[in-house]
Amino acid sequence: MSGRSRSALLLAIVLAVATALTGCVAPATPAPSPTAEAVAPEEKPAEGTPYKVGFLAAITGGAAFLGEPERNAAVMIQKQLDAQGGIVGPDGVRHRVQLLIHDTEGKGDVAIPVAKKIISDDGVVASVAGTTSGVSMALVPVFQEAEVVMVSMASSSAIVEPVSERKWIFKTAQSNKHTAPWQVRYAKAKGYTKVANFYVHDAYGEDGASAIREAAKAEGIEIVLEETFNAGDADMTAQLTKLKASDAQALLVTAITPAAPVLTKQFREMGLEIPLIHNHGIGMKPFITLAGVENAEGVVFPMGKLVAADQLPDGDPQKQVLQQFIRDYEASAGGPASTFAGHGWDAVMLILKGLEKLPDGLSLEEQRTRLRDEIENLKGFAGTGGVFNLSPEDHVGLSPDDVVMVRITNGEWEYFPPEKW
Repeated sequence: MSGRSRSALLLAIVLAVATALTGCVAPATPAPSPTAEAVAPEEKPAEGTPYKVGFLAAITGGAAFLGEPERNAAVMIQKQLDAQGGIVGPDGVRHRVQLLIHDTEGKGDVAIPVAKKIISDDGVVASVAGTTSGVSMALVPVFQEAEVVMVSMASSSAIVEPVSERKWIFKTAQSNKHTAPWQVRYAKAKGYTKVANFYVHDAYGEDGASAIREAAKAEGIEIVLEETFNAGDADMTAQLTKLKASDAQALLVTAITPAAPVLTKQFREMGLEIPLIHNHGIGMKPFITLAGVENAEGVVFPMGKLVAADQLPDGDPQKQVLQQFIRDYEASAGGPASTFAGHGWDAVMLILKGLEKLPDGLSLEEQRTRLRDEIENLKGFAGTGGVFNLSPEDHVGLSPDDVVMVRITNGEWEYFPPEKW
């Protein structure tokens, strides 16, 4: 074989071996593309359906001294919600929340059409509604018929009772049945056995008078005189003259401004020296200004623990909540916090606590129904008005334990516990 032939044969053998080996080896993995090597972008929470919540308060009108701080609390919460991007549901989906704030002027005929509009046109999932008991009572049938949650900021027990007829209605203010026992308890502790029962002639006053009657009966105290007056009355000397002629040892009152300071001022001007025991309707500093510091001196009344925030024991579940609320409110509103601002804060928070339990993807009707159920079963929520433990039998969820006594001293509120009585 020639040299040329041997070279050709060797080349053929090498090519054959190479071909065989290539068939036995897996092909090389392709180099990753530049995009495949990029770091995965940071995941953002999914955005769900925004929630609209109504907020109907007496921002103007005769009850504006209550409605303005309520509105201020709502504005504060809206700022906080916007800053944190809304609320996050149990499925991790974030929902923006818009508070639709409207002025009822403290009038039922103004509040009712506004309520109907936010329910039907705006599609609110729920609403805070009602600064006063009268307006709240006017709104109850509107929300009941529409099957939409309403959380009132007013006091009368009739707003939520009987619960069987108030399925969709809740409230955050302490009921008179929570505060009246403290008025009577104080009278009894002072050794008084006969008292007078004065009240404003409206839903709030009548509810308070009834609660005082019940508490007095339980404590063995006799009501020797009952008198009423209208919310706008400027002269109560007729009622006070009867009081002066009676053998009442103390006067128990259920009223709010402007009637409460008028009564207090004229009570002092007539030289009455028996104890004056108001209800929580005077739990705002303007009462002292309107009555006059000297006339308000020594008045005692029950109210929520806001006044005693710094004096509560560290273990009290409300202490930190109250202190934070006071700081936040004063920074946002530029004025002192009040129990009525607290009622507004509590009302919005009850709704938000319920909304935090709702998964995304529900229809508006399903949202409204599920929200009602969540609020009704909320337990252990520490608000400004107390620790809320709601149930199908109780749409307030508070108790007399959420109330303390206060005395007005030198134009200021003073925490007045039983040991100082």
